[in-house]
Amino acid sequence: MEAHIQTKDLNVFYGKSIALSNVNIKIPRQQLTVIMGPSGCGKTTLLKSFNRFLELNESTRIEGDIYLDNVNLYHPGVNVIDIRKKIGLLAQRPFPLPMSIFNNVAYGLRIHGMVKSRKETYESVKKYLEIASLWEEVKDRLNDPASELSIGQQQRLCLARGLAVEPEIILGDEPTSALDPISAALVEQLLIELKQKYTTIIVTHTLRQAKRLADYVIFMYLGEVVEQGPAREMFSNPKQERTKAFLAGVF
Repeated sequence: MEAHIQTKDLNVFYGKSIALSNVNIKIPRQQLTVIMGPSGCGKTTLLKSFNRFLELNESTRIEGDIYLDNVNLYHPGVNVIDIRKKIGLLAQRPFPLPMSIFNNVAYGLRIHGMVKSRKETYESVKKYLEIASLWEEVKDRLNDPASELSIGQQQRLCLARGLAVEPEIILGDEPTSALDPISAALVEQLLIELKQKYTTIIVTHTLRQAKRLADYVIFMYLGEVVEQGPAREMFSNPKQERTKAFLAGVF
């Protein structure tokens, strides 16, 4: 297995409380990895360690290493902006920028100098709205505020915005939990399709969703990685008793 991201002896503290303990994992390239486990087990903390969002909380202390290919993401010389360009995050609830539908997608293109003309910007915005299965729904209202979209449409807009800056990795923090079933199914299908090009890592506490989506699974409990491996093996023949109990619905 070729690892796109891996952690080595990763520990995360919030103040004096330990949130992640001695985490050593490998995330396979261009597969859909699901991080699963009960609420409060450290799934989101692990996810946000990859794009260094944890640093936004001043009480956070991080020990250990995280590598994107051969680059240590926490090396002092690493540019955090570059990391967050390479590793996009789709949050639980969508957060469209307070601007038009068009400018939500164009914003990243412009600040990273990825487009040189109005025509090039339009073509790029169209491309990523199409990838997010949103173009046909919004092509006649591109100048409308993004806040007027439904929550499901907003989530797909945020996905288009993230993809527009050409990341290598897509993170999803329970990205369908706030959506209606139809919108959730659409986002799930997009995530399955996107793994052909991107390494995708999703947090979920819903076992059914994990079984639908996962190529690779990391099971966490109380801040520790209990077990990890290919989804087929994890779901059919888990090795650890805590994994078996979770899959059986005990907790």
